[in-house]
Amino acid sequence: MGRQPLLAGGVLRPNPNPFSPPPPSSPPQRISLYHPSLRPLLSRRSLRGLLQAHAHFLVTGLLHDPFAASRLLKAAADSAAAPLSYTLLLFRSVAALDAFCANVVLKALSLSLDPLLALPFFVANLRSGFAPNSFTFPVLFSACARALSLDSGETCHGQAVKRGVDAVLHVRNSLVHMYATCGLVGCARMLFDEMSHRDTVSWNSMIDGYVTSGELNSARELFDEMPGRNVVSWNVMIGGYVKGRNPEMGLELFRLMDKKGLKGNDKTMVSVVTACGRLGKLNGGRSIHAYYTRNFVDDNVIFGTALVDMYSRCGRVNVARRVFEEMLNRNLVCWNAMIVGHCIHGDPLDGLALFDKMVGEGCDMDEETKDRFHLETTGISPDEVTFIGLLCACAREGLLTQGKKYFEQMTKLYNLKPTFAHYWCMANLYGGLGLVEEAEEVLRGMPEDEESLALGGLLGLCRFRGELELGESIAKRLVELEPSNGSRYSLLQNIYVAAGKWEDAHKVKEMMRNREIRSMPGHRLVDLNEIVHNFKIGDRSKPEIKKVYEMLDDVAARLRIRGATMNWTESVQQ
Repeated sequence: MGRQPLLAGGVLRPNPNPFSPPPPSSPPQRISLYHPSLRPLLSRRSLRGLLQAHAHFLVTGLLHDPFAASRLLKAAADSAAAPLSYTLLLFRSVAALDAFCANVVLKALSLSLDPLLALPFFVANLRSGFAPNSFTFPVLFSACARALSLDSGETCHGQAVKRGVDAVLHVRNSLVHMYATCGLVGCARMLFDEMSHRDTVSWNSMIDGYVTSGELNSARELFDEMPGRNVVSWNVMIGGYVKGRNPEMGLELFRLMDKKGLKGNDKTMVSVVTACGRLGKLNGGRSIHAYYTRNFVDDNVIFGTALVDMYSRCGRVNVARRVFEEMLNRNLVCWNAMIVGHCIHGDPLDGLALFDKMVGEGCDMDEETKDRFHLETTGISPDEVTFIGLLCACAREGLLTQGKKYFEQMTKLYNLKPTFAHYWCMANLYGGLGLVEEAEEVLRGMPEDEESLALGGLLGLCRFRGELELGESIAKRLVELEPSNGSRYSLLQNIYVAAGKWEDAHKVKEMMRNREIRSMPGHRLVDLNEIVHNFKIGDRSKPEIKKVYEMLDDVAARLRIRGATMNWTESVQQ
């Protein structure tokens, strides 16, 4: 993923060297994998080391040996330090290309920032005599799944059928995964059911497909039918429950796993401690923390971030901070977890101070910019999630000047585009200080595609504290934006009812009847008058912050900000 961008034209350049014919039944003797010149490739992963090995191969003539050249090519393709342009250059310099060489480059392309580059490379080399085998197509299907390109996946499926390898076990497994990832779970299940032989990967792929599509009941049924489960099977199901807003079932499944005597890995621990955080089970989270300390040696940044989030949610922000400070490696997601923990669950001022510390650890910034925003040099650049936490902190503390400064930094210094959550937090900040008109102005300045969400947020913010005209104007605007949404009419009607304007409420009802708009089930008026009298604008003594959690969860899904093994924006923000 950390490779340099590559133009598709470089992939399509004609290959000067033809592919070798398939090897004879008794292949000629080749040099050993443990040849003194090849052994360093097993440990050299830096670009400098690869270039030194490349030079050695040129000088000794080993680059003309097909096996040795393919080993060098694989080392370059597997190295995160080697740019794809170098891997492609090396590929074109191999004198006797074979399917192994092409598959190595295809895999590197499939893991790049643009996975679909693997497809034009595949097509271009078909013209040069490349004969794909059963190891070629799983890589192609993986590329299509990563890019969520169903059309490309179906094209590759056709190629696999044409070459008679679609029924090979590992090819069929990758097909199931590709179709499920692209949203065709029914098609994936059909392929799964047609398999004459299935291994654990087959079952895990299908269960993961159901989990990805949100069909947890189907996933659990298949999980219970599995003839044999491994740790991955349990992780997929437990993680599915946690991501599917059902952490109780995740913990229950973990307890069942423990009863069966199975030991989870670090990913299991991440899912379980995340479930404990969402349920507020401090003792359970502590137990997992202790278990991890006893049984795992490596410092895992994902698990550390999960612990920070769990302790913060459970009200032990000081413990979360101690875990954070003891971590050897910290990435942006980890910093965000701790900043949001302070800003929402602890002392907001501590969160603001931690942000200053984060941006004060080293990257280039001109003096004029630093002076303008009162910042030191930055090392870790904040993202959208960071600023949600900061704006929430300002809203809790009523720091209008600070909030405006952070909003300006976000857009002008870091070139981040504000989302609904950011505008909502700014409106909450204004509303908490009684500046309702300013809050309305902030939300009305949003892009139109998010305006209805924003106006709905403002209504939830002010709770119509005697602001009948404001509530009425916003509700009418919501009806204009979404004329077919019955809940918007119900909201306007309820505002009139709460204010005692029965005639206007009746007119809204007539309007719904004339437009054949039905009320959304479950959206009836319970006691809006009590809400009107008991809630104040920005009353921070009420559990209004829960709405911020919902907003954070929404923006996390939009941004798709992920850790190495799970979506940490989601776990931090729900």
